[in-house]
Amino acid sequence: MLAKVLSSAVLGVDAYLVAVEVDIALGLPTFNTVGLPDVAVKESRDRVKAAIKNSGFEFPAKRITVNLAPADIKKEGAAFDLPTAVGILAAEDLVRPDRLSHLVILGELSLDGSVRPIRGALSMAVAAREIGLEGILVPVENAAEAAVVDGLAVYGVASLQHAVALLNGEQAVSPTRVDLEATFAVSADYTVDFNDVKGQEHAKRALEVSAAGGHNILLIGPPGSGKTMLARRLPTILPTLSLEEAISTTKIHSICGLLSSGQALLATRPFRAPHHTISDAGLVGGGNIPRPGEVSLAHHGVLFLDELPEFKRHVLEVLRQPLEDGQVTIARAVASLTYPARFMLAAAMNPCPCGYATDPVKECSCTPLQIQRYLARISGPLLDRIDIHIDVPPLKHRELGGEPSGESSAVIRERVQRARQIQQERFRRSKVYCNAQMSTRQIRKHCQVEGEAKSLLELAMDRLGLSARAYDRILKVARTVADLEGAEGVQASHIAEAIQYRSLDRGLRR
Repeated sequence: MLAKVLSSAVLGVDAYLVAVEVDIALGLPTFNTVGLPDVAVKESRDRVKAAIKNSGFEFPAKRITVNLAPADIKKEGAAFDLPTAVGILAAEDLVRPDRLSHLVILGELSLDGSVRPIRGALSMAVAAREIGLEGILVPVENAAEAAVVDGLAVYGVASLQHAVALLNGEQAVSPTRVDLEATFAVSADYTVDFNDVKGQEHAKRALEVSAAGGHNILLIGPPGSGKTMLARRLPTILPTLSLEEAISTTKIHSICGLLSSGQALLATRPFRAPHHTISDAGLVGGGNIPRPGEVSLAHHGVLFLDELPEFKRHVLEVLRQPLEDGQVTIARAVASLTYPARFMLAAAMNPCPCGYATDPVKECSCTPLQIQRYLARISGPLLDRIDIHIDVPPLKHRELGGEPSGESSAVIRERVQRARQIQQERFRRSKVYCNAQMSTRQIRKHCQVEGEAKSLLELAMDRLGLSARAYDRILKVARTVADLEGAEGVQASHIAEAIQYRSLDRGLRR
């Protein structure tokens, strides 16, 4: 007696089809699983046996062999519980085999036969659609997530009995439907807003420029000046997530089990703020069983590193490749996995160890050597990938006592989206998505400066001692400032504003 059930597993952020083959033969009662199963998959035999019995079916006292094909890829997780149980019942002629070749079946079983949610349902639904299958059978909690995939019938089941009744046609179940427009309208709402912030107009403007051009930003200021508060509002002014971006971001969060029960999509841009004690594997991904790191969880969103110099130096250095390539590649002996990591880096730091080097009221107690060592914790190659350095001064008492009077995030986001549309049109024939990603050749083409603007830039290079790398950064930021104003070319006022966003180059680091 042989039965075959289609299931799926995740490798990286994408899924692949797994055939769960069940053979039941006469002999001593045994239950063996082959096909490179991990510990969780091997333990499924006890869950499956108890779930079948407690669901009112008879578990066969025979020799049972379960093969997970392809057999050369390691299988992990508990999502094979439900397809294994269905395969055993199908081999015993308790489940009709006609629909098994058209449906992907996924789910973890409890001992009472109920079906528990799994990770990566969205990726598996995408894989099922690409193969051309009719539909997918998933736990009820994952049904909305999988139903985001258009052109695929998604059935949510609550128990093994429910799944058997559906497969045998004994119970009519309508496929789960998701209204994507309604989902975006309900979910695309941030709990914070830029008009919550009092004062700091210069820093708000820098964040607007950062969002408009996709520039990484570093906020420098004494404790309590509002650096973290400003950074947490950066996602609210980024362009609204497209459906394609939402799906790719949701896939990563689904794999990590970060979606709430019944959540269909992640409709707001993610904001990740790991603690400075994080390891390099936690930041970029890895481990014995590779998992996405914080840079991938921040895909299409913001990665915020507070107290930047407190992070271990080798941890910060592993950021260089994701910032450059927009992805992370984790190489292991058995496989090489690639996770997307196209994020904006926002970082905050004090100007010195005590924090008050730039405070006009409180006196700094640090020596020049201590300040130099503190700033040297951030390497030049990492700073080279941060386009904007902005000072965030402490607020005055009258600013703290007044009512917030700044613009809302929605108003700023409209300007940012207009600037991004200009950039999309400019780079439509290349793989560049925003000004921050321009190559040297593209800088020469799109950031030409003449007359007064050229003279101002040359004067800044000479008088302020700016480096060659700062030269390109200034041109990129100036191009973004021009886009925000809708200007065709880069003018002197745009160059002047961009120069103001290079605090470390203007002397603090020296």
